[in-house]
Amino acid sequence: MARFVVELKFGDNQDERMAVRPAHRDYLATLVEQGKLLVSGPYADQSGAVLIYDVADEAELKAVLAADPYTPAGVVAETRVHEWQPLMGVWL
Repeated sequence: MARFVVELKFGDNQDERMAVRPAHRDYLATLVEQGKLLVSGPYADQSGAVLIYDVADEAELKAVLAADPYTPAGVVAETRVHEWQPLMGVWL
């Protein structure tokens, strides 16, 4: 398994994002149930979000991100992905 930190930067189309957000959150809830999403949440200023995934590899992560309702809605202006190797912390 591999862990990835994904940073989303939202576009200016807030009304469209708010319309699709319930479906996005439902999708994320299924990923939590499957053990693929460890934590997620928006920035306090609502400019973007951080999500931490635990998936088999980058190919699976790409499939997970492609299936997120935010993707076809086009409400994310930028996605940054970093493979992550946590070393310490209460989550471990």
